[in-house]
Amino acid sequence: MPKQFARLVDAEQSTFQATARRVAEPGLFARPTVIAAAESRFIVAEQLVQAGLSADIILEPQGRDSAAAVAVAALHSARTDPRAIVLIMAADHVIGDADAFRRAVAAAAEGARAGYTMTLGIEPTRPATDYGYIRRGSALSEAEGGAGGACTVERFVEKPDAAGAERLIAEGALWNSGYFLFRADVMIAELEAFVPDVLAGARAALQAATTDLDFVRLDADAFGQVPKISIDYAVMERTARAGVLPVSFAWSDVGTWDAVWGVLERDAQGNALRGRVELIGTRNSLVHSEGEGLTTVVGLEDVVVVTTPDAVLVASKAQSGRVKDLVSVLREKAHPEADAHRRMYRPWGWYQRIDIGERFQVKRIMVTPGGRLSLQKHFHRAEHWVVVKGTAEVTVDERVVLVHENEAVYLPIGSMHRLTNPGKIPLELIEVQVGSYTGEDDIIRVEDIYGR
Repeated sequence: MPKQFARLVDAEQSTFQATARRVAEPGLFARPTVIAAAESRFIVAEQLVQAGLSADIILEPQGRDSAAAVAVAALHSARTDPRAIVLIMAADHVIGDADAFRRAVAAAAEGARAGYTMTLGIEPTRPATDYGYIRRGSALSEAEGGAGGACTVERFVEKPDAAGAERLIAEGALWNSGYFLFRADVMIAELEAFVPDVLAGARAALQAATTDLDFVRLDADAFGQVPKISIDYAVMERTARAGVLPVSFAWSDVGTWDAVWGVLERDAQGNALRGRVELIGTRNSLVHSEGEGLTTVVGLEDVVVVTTPDAVLVASKAQSGRVKDLVSVLREKAHPEADAHRRMYRPWGWYQRIDIGERFQVKRIMVTPGGRLSLQKHFHRAEHWVVVKGTAEVTVDERVVLVHENEAVYLPIGSMHRLTNPGKIPLELIEVQVGSYTGEDDIIRVEDIYGR
C-alpha cells in the first residue's frame, strides 16, 4: 500500500487526503490535478470521494521520475492559462500548520509571477542527513516577490553526512522541501532549454492521451520514451532563476518509520502508539497495530513494531529506512505481500480477503451506490454471496433477483453473473468461493461498463 494512501499519521485521513484538503481553498487555489500511477487510480478516486473533493486525475502508464510529471503538469495547466502559477506538491508529506503553508504559498507565488521557479525552504530543526539542503543567495527585490524574505538559490546540496549537515545549518542553509511554484510558460521554456526530450515526450503523451471514466491516461508509447530524470537535476540545479522562501512550519516527508515516530504524539516514555497495544519496559519506540489483534512489546528500546492482518515488521528505528531493501527481497522471493494489499480497490468499490485455503476463499466486498461489477463467469469455482448491508441486484444467467440483508444467492460454476448496487447506501456482502482454483485470473468478462 503506497504510504501516501495509508493512515500512518492521522487515524482519520491519509497524507494524500491531507494534501488535497490543504489546497481546497477556492480563493487561493484552482481545481487540483493529481498525477498518479495507473495502478493507483481507484485508490486516488475513492480517497478523493471520501474527502469530499474532486480533481483532474492524470495517469502515468509507468514512472518516469519527477521531471516528466512536472512537464505534464505545466503543459496541462498551460492549456487553460499559459501564465498560470503551478504549485507542485508531493502527496506524502506531513505539515503541522496548513494555514502557515497557505500563507507561504501565496508569498512564494509573487516570485513565481516575476519569473522565478520558487521552492519552499524549511528552517532546519536538526542536522538531518536524509534531506537535501538549499544554500541561500541574494535577497529578491520587492518587485521580484522578495517581500516575505525570499532570495535566490545559490546552490542545491545533496543529502550530506552528519558533519556536513551541521556545517550547512551553521551557514544558514535550508531543507529542500521539494515544493515548487512556477509560471507554466516559464517551466515549459526551462524544460525546452535543458531537457527538450522530456518536454517533447510529455507533450506527445498528453496530446495522445485518452479518457477512461474520470481519468486521463497518458499515451504509453510516447510517455515510455521520456528520459527518467528528477526535476532537481533536469531544471532546478541548472536554472539561473531559482528562488527560495524560508518557512518554519513543522514539516516531514515521513520517509521512514523513524520519521513517522517523529511526527506522532508520544507518551512519557517516548512511545508512539496506534491501535491495540500494550507495553512493558519499552521506550522511544513506535508500535503500530492494525485490525483486531493485540500487539505487545516487552523490554525494548528504539524499535519499530508494525502488525497488520497479513504481515509483521520489527526493526530498529535506526535501520527502519531499509524497509525498501526488504521489499526488494520479498519481491525476489515472490512473496505476494510485497505488492498485494489485502484491500484491493476497483472502480465499483473494493474487496478484501478474509480467509483462503485449499479449494476455498472468503472475501468481503463493498459496492458503492450505482456501482456495477462486470458480467462474468468462472471455469473453476462456484460462489455464494451473503448480503450483510444494503440491497444487491444479482444477475444469474437469464434471472435477475434482488437480495436483501441476511439473504444469500448461489452462483454455480460457469454461470453468467453480475452484481449491482441499485440502492443509496454502500452494499456489503460476504463472498465464499469454492472450487479447484480461486485466483483472480479465473474471470471471463463478457461486458464491463468500466472498459476493463
